[in-house]
Amino acid sequence: MPLVRSLSMTSLNGLPQCEDEDLPMEDLLLFEISWEVTNKVGGIYTVIQTKAKTTADEWGENYFLIGPYFEQNVKTQVEFSEPPNLAVKKAMDTMKSQGCQVFFGRWLIEGSPYVLLFDIGSAAWNLDKWKGEFWEVSNIGIPFHDREANDAVIFGSLTAWFLKELSCQFDDKPNIIAHFHEWQAGVGLILSRSQKLPVATIFTTHATLLGRYLCAASLDFYNNLDQFDIDKEAGERQIYHRYCMERASVHCAHVFTTVSQITATEAEHMLKKSPDVVTPNGLNIKKFSAMHEFQNLHSMYKARIQEFIRGHFYGHLDFDLDKTLFFFIAGRYEFSNKGADMFLEALSRLNFLLRVHKTDVTVIVFFIMPAKTNNFNVETLKGQAVRKQLWDTAQSVKEKFGKKLYNALLKGEIPDLNKILDRDDISIMKRAIFSTQRHSLPPVTTHNMIDDSNDPILNTIRRIGLFNNRTDRVKVILHPEFLSSTSPLLPLDYEEFVRGCHLGVFPSYYEPWGYTPAECTVMGIPSVTTNLSGFGCFMQEHVADPEAYGIYIVDRRFRSPDESCNQLTQFLYGFCQQNRRQRIIQRNRTERLSDLLDWKYLGRYYMHARHLALSRTFPDKFEMERSAPPKTEGFRYPRPSSVPPSPSASQHSSPHHSEAEDEDEDERYDEDEEAERDRQNIKSPFSIGALPQGKKKQHGEYRN
Repeated sequence: MPLVRSLSMTSLNGLPQCEDEDLPMEDLLLFEISWEVTNKVGGIYTVIQTKAKTTADEWGENYFLIGPYFEQNVKTQVEFSEPPNLAVKKAMDTMKSQGCQVFFGRWLIEGSPYVLLFDIGSAAWNLDKWKGEFWEVSNIGIPFHDREANDAVIFGSLTAWFLKELSCQFDDKPNIIAHFHEWQAGVGLILSRSQKLPVATIFTTHATLLGRYLCAASLDFYNNLDQFDIDKEAGERQIYHRYCMERASVHCAHVFTTVSQITATEAEHMLKKSPDVVTPNGLNIKKFSAMHEFQNLHSMYKARIQEFIRGHFYGHLDFDLDKTLFFFIAGRYEFSNKGADMFLEALSRLNFLLRVHKTDVTVIVFFIMPAKTNNFNVETLKGQAVRKQLWDTAQSVKEKFGKKLYNALLKGEIPDLNKILDRDDISIMKRAIFSTQRHSLPPVTTHNMIDDSNDPILNTIRRIGLFNNRTDRVKVILHPEFLSSTSPLLPLDYEEFVRGCHLGVFPSYYEPWGYTPAECTVMGIPSVTTNLSGFGCFMQEHVADPEAYGIYIVDRRFRSPDESCNQLTQFLYGFCQQNRRQRIIQRNRTERLSDLLDWKYLGRYYMHARHLALSRTFPDKFEMERSAPPKTEGFRYPRPSSVPPSPSASQHSSPHHSEAEDEDEDERYDEDEEAERDRQNIKSPFSIGALPQGKKKQHGEYRN
C-alpha cells in the first residue's frame, strides 16, 4: 500500500508537505500558461505580473511561466539564459531539434520568474496537422479566418508537446502542475488530458467569452442567466468554436477556478460548471504604496492636473480650482459594459443638482478610454500654448517688479505701487489678457476622433448637453488615448494621474473583477464600483460600511437602470458636499483597505487550488486535509466609530450646513486609533515557513 502524502497549506518553501522521502515535494514543478505572459493584452497580464513575486517566493526555482514569443515585447522584458532544470532543458532541446523555436529566460518584473516562450510563427507550418488532431480529440473545428483561434491551437499544441516531453523524464512520479489561464491557453489543457499526461491541471477563466458578448449587446444579462440558449447565442455571434474551446477546457481541468463570486454564477450558466475555487485577484501592494506620502503625492499630482485645466479652459476659467474636484473613468472602450452610459447620465443629473443648489463646487470629469484618433485637437494644443505664454509673461513682469521693489527697500523707501509698473508692463499684461479671449467653448475631447459622429460618448454628450458652458458645474474631457508622461498635453502616467484625482468612477455592468477601482484603493483614492463587479462584491463581503472607507457600491443587479443612476448621482453629489478635511480622512481610510488586496493574503486561494488539483489527479499519492477551503471571512472592517465624515453619512438636507457641525464630527476622528483597530482585522500574512513540531495548522485557521 503506497504512502499517502498529506497536503496542508503550511510547509517548507510553501510546497505541500510530504511524508515519503522517495518523492521530495521540492521536485514539484509549477507551470502557469497564458497568452499574456510578457504580452500585455488586458487584465490577465496584470494578474500574472503582480502575482509573480508571491508565487516565486513560494516555489522558488520550480516556478515557470509559459507564453508566446513576440520580439517587440521580449526585447525590453526578458533576459535570456539557459534553463537550470535539466529536464526542462532536455524537453526544449527535443522541440528545437524538430524545428520549433523555444526561448528561455527571466521575466524582468518583481520576483524575476523563469519564462518559457514559444515562437508561434516558427511552428505555423504544423497548423493544419494540429487542427486535425484537435478535431479528433474534441470535435471542435477551427475556421481558417479566425487568426486568434488558430494561434491558440498552435500555442496549445506546443504547450502539450512540451509537457509530454517533460513528463516522460519523470517516469511515474507526479511532478508537474500546469495552470492554464483563459481559452487561448485551453487547447494545451485539452490535449494534455486527451494524451493522459501525468499532469495536475487547473483552468482559470477571468471572464466568460459569451458573457462579455451578451452584456455588450445591452441584454438584461444577470436576470436572464438561466434563459439563454447558449449554443444559439454563441453561433449567432460567430464565436461558437471559441466557446467550445473554453467550455471543453473547463470540463477537462482537474480544478476549475474563476476570479469572483459573480463570475462563478455566470460560469455555472454559461459554461455549465460551478468553479471549485474562487481566486480573487490581488495586487503587489509595494508597487503602489508610497508609505505615508500618498497624501502629499495627491497634492503634487493634483497641481499637475490643475496646470492642464488652466490651459484647456483658458478664457473660461471662471471657477475656483481650489474648489474643483477631479473625477475619472478609465479602461477599455466598452461603452455599456464599463458603465460609461450610466456615468454620463448621472453626470447630467449631478450638473442639475449642483446648479439648483448654487454650489461653488465644480466637477471636471476625465474619460480615459482609447479610441481611434488621427491627432491632437488643435484647440487643445493651443490652450496649453496660451497657458505657457501667460506663465512666461507673468514671470517676466514679476522679475521686473521684484527688482524695483528690492531697490526701493534698499533705499529705505516704501515704493509707490502705482509707479512700480510702467506703461510697457501694463501693455504686456493687456496683450496677454486679450490672448486669452475665446469665441468657442472649451473642447470636450483632446483629440480629433476619426468617427466622431458615431462615437457613443460624444453622441451622449450631445444628447445631454454637457458642452463645458460657463453655467455648467460639471465639465467633461474625453482623452481617447492611454496616458503617458511624454504627452505634450497631460504629461502624467496613469498612476500619477490617478493619485492626483479625487474619485474614480467605474459603474460597470460587466466586470468579472475590476482592477481599476482596486488600483484606486491601494493608492488611497475613493472609487465607485457596482455589485456586478467582482471587486464590488468582494468589498461588500469584507467591509461593513464600504462608503465610509471610500468604496461606493452601486446596485445594478437588483434595481432598475433609472434607480441605479439615481443612486450613482446621490453618491457623486454626496462626495461633492464633503469638505477638504473629510476627503483627507476618507483617503486615509481607503488606503488602509489595501491590505485586503495584497497577494500575500489572496495567494492562499491559488495554493488551495494547486493542492486540490494534486489530490484529484493523484489520489493514491496525495490527500487533501479534511477541512474547509481557505476563507477570509475574518477580514472584515467594521464601521468606523467616527462616521461621519463619510459621503453617505454627511449628506445634509441642504448643502449649506454649518461649519460647526463639521468641527464636531472631526473631533470624533482619531486617525491612530482607527488605523490600529483596522490593523487588527487583517492579521499577519500567511506564513510559508515551517511550523514548530506539534503545531500543524488546519485549513480552518485561515478563517481568522
